[in-house]
Amino acid sequence: MRQLYPLALLAVAAGPALAQAPAPAPAAADPLVGTVSLGYLATTGNTESKNANASFKVTWDLDGPWKHDWTALAINARTDGITTAESYAAGYKAQRDFSETSYLFFSADWRQDRFSGYDRQVSEAIGYGRRLLDTPRNRLALEGGAGTKQSDLVTGEELDEAIVRGALDYVLTISETSEFNQKLLIEQGDENRYTESTTSLKARVVGNIAVVLSVVIKKNSDVPVGIENTDRFSSVSLEYAF
Repeated sequence: MRQLYPLALLAVAAGPALAQAPAPAPAAADPLVGTVSLGYLATTGNTESKNANASFKVTWDLDGPWKHDWTALAINARTDGITTAESYAAGYKAQRDFSETSYLFFSADWRQDRFSGYDRQVSEAIGYGRRLLDTPRNRLALEGGAGTKQSDLVTGEELDEAIVRGALDYVLTISETSEFNQKLLIEQGDENRYTESTTSLKARVVGNIAVVLSVVIKKNSDVPVGIENTDRFSSVSLEYAF
């Protein structure tokens, strides 16, 4: 008993200090998140077809007013050994919030589509965005701005023009593992109007892996003679989030 008495006094004296010990700080959220997706489809028989698509997106958000997005996309399709679709795109967007619902943005986009009539299209724009919906189930943002665009046509003509840019981004959370996304981009210039619609349905399979069904529709209002002004791409791909 005499040996236990000093230990009891030590425990009583240390009690307040232990009670006041600060709790460990919560781990900070990773400011860099993104997704990588790959899709491939091959058919054989009367018609041999091979289709592949890949996309990449990274968002850098330091939990402050600034956010940065980088995106890339590649689509390729071959039928009976002949390339029927070949499209590449890359983009950067900087966004600065100045309220919970409003923000300013700068965007730069590069596109190359072998069969669109345009060898290259590059656009830069600045503007204003507003989140009209921002709930756990529905998110909707609209953007409007202005900028410039440089285009190289397959005919060798070069086109430089001022543009008005409009965009829509809507996300519907269907369940804990699935969501629907609709994006719309319009670039209206003096000579050409470019429209791009992306519709996708994503369902998480396991962990960070999801299956994505998507349809991309691209349209140029002014194209060389003999070229269709609308391209449609449908794909099924696996997406990994990090």
